[in-house]
Amino acid sequence: MRRGALERELSAVAGFEEPRIEFEQYPTPADIAAHLIHLAGTHGDLANTVVDLGTGTGMLALGAALSGASKIVGIDRDERALSSARENEHCVTPPVTPAWIRGDATRLPLCLDEPVTVLMNPPFGAQQGRAHADRAFLRATSDIATVSYSIHNDGSHAFIEAFADDHGGTVTHAFAVDLDLPRQFHFHTTDKRTIDAEAYRIEW
Repeated sequence: MRRGALERELSAVAGFEEPRIEFEQYPTPADIAAHLIHLAGTHGDLANTVVDLGTGTGMLALGAALSGASKIVGIDRDERALSSARENEHCVTPPVTPAWIRGDATRLPLCLDEPVTVLMNPPFGAQQGRAHADRAFLRATSDIATVSYSIHNDGSHAFIEAFADDHGGTVTHAFAVDLDLPRQFHFHTTDKRTIDAEAYRIEW
């Protein structure tokens, strides 16, 4: 599927009905999801088993399904988010239905022996007491992934490069993205805020 067509399909994926701030539950914008998944497709990475860590309402997992991945797993510890992901299947009608698993994405409740592509938009660690929350997601990724695509806070490049190097990985792509965050929590003062973020492809 072409990137533009994928973005249009994914725009129908609903976000969180009751987002939980302790999990930093923000939806992945359709344009960024389409960009990452299209890149994965051009590199042949959707032929692997695709695992969406912290899948939320299923944006990345469903995008992979729409783009030809034949085996997709979405993992999240929030049952309400997974219920929304199942509902979102009916919004985009993918040819392959992802397997939705309730569990901690940083302590994976599965064992995979085949090549794995991880897609994820992990928490950035912006909330007090949760600094570097994405580190645990990267550690889990390094344990199972052949290749990964992930979104991180602006200014993460040195950390991502060092982490990948320490865990046998190589950053092959790094680029800036504009992350549009809708108004979801009581401390938000505008209907939408755009923040600078970064996306990475890492071979492990």
